[in-house]
Amino acid sequence: MAIVGGLDVHRRQITFDHLDTDTGEVRRGQVPGTRVGLRDWLARITPRPAVFAVEGCTGWRFVVEELRRAGMEAHLAEPADTQALRGPKRRAKTDGADALHLRQLLAGGTLPESWIPPEHVLEMRTRVRLYKSLIDERTAWLQRIHAVLFHQGVDVNAELVTVEQRRRLEAGEGLSPAGRDTVVVALRRIDGINDELAPLRRDFASFARRQPGCRSLTAEYGIGALTAVAIWAEMGDCRRFSSSRDAVRHTGLDVTVYSSDGKRTAGHLSRQGPPVLRWALFEAAQCGARKTSPDLAYYTGVKERIGGNRAALSVARKLARRVHHRLRALGDEAFVDVR
Repeated sequence: MAIVGGLDVHRRQITFDHLDTDTGEVRRGQVPGTRVGLRDWLARITPRPAVFAVEGCTGWRFVVEELRRAGMEAHLAEPADTQALRGPKRRAKTDGADALHLRQLLAGGTLPESWIPPEHVLEMRTRVRLYKSLIDERTAWLQRIHAVLFHQGVDVNAELVTVEQRRRLEAGEGLSPAGRDTVVVALRRIDGINDELAPLRRDFASFARRQPGCRSLTAEYGIGALTAVAIWAEMGDCRRFSSSRDAVRHTGLDVTVYSSDGKRTAGHLSRQGPPVLRWALFEAAQCGARKTSPDLAYYTGVKERIGGNRAALSVARKLARRVHHRLRALGDEAFVDVR
């Protein structure tokens, strides 16, 4: 291959560093951080075989799409492992140093690669993340309501679900005028979010029934249509993992250990994987407390020793391993496009 390079992506610019392996010439610089700016720059590169690495952070999607559109080979670097390979930081890091680091790893065959999902998986992943963002926003408004109620000494059921409770809140019983206005606005926002969530849930349910990978995941106790789609989209092709332990590590549910070259405290979750994947696995794992759960004995034993929250995390790790085996066994069928 004639050109090997690294691209460091930021909102306003993309820093490049590429080597012509035939002449030994190295070129460095920046191009606008837009699809059009990148496309124009790629068009100016001579039509020779080229391969570029880009770190798997926000913005990688359009970069990979434009590289492929230009007939170039794209590699997606796993951010945490790529950072670890930098070693101890001896000087200030720059965008140019990042692009050079990616290029050197790619040329040396040591680039820690991430899976590049097909378009239909990326689209579903975006929808799932939108759903989770709406859920988080709804939770924030609920917390705001509870804070106002507590601050003004109003006793209302924590769920705020009955018609009578809604009537009391909207009437402002026990609340100051400003407190009532805050609660009414929050309730309107929650109603609006619920209206946005409903069609997304229907889409996920329909997709989970038709997609082989999602359908296989729903066979696991606790994994429903929504969590199946979330896990399927975020976990990705499990054939890239050498073992189920690597799949657990990808989720960020693995527990850290002491390392002299790291800054994380031992005994905590690494949280280096997709947040939505951890959320979906944890939601499914909480079903382990049900009497009909096949993991009830395990959940109960862990709960008695270290508490219910960590018991659910332990079940979530077991689910991650089972998901790995199910998707891996399906092979190419696991990610068939059924749109």
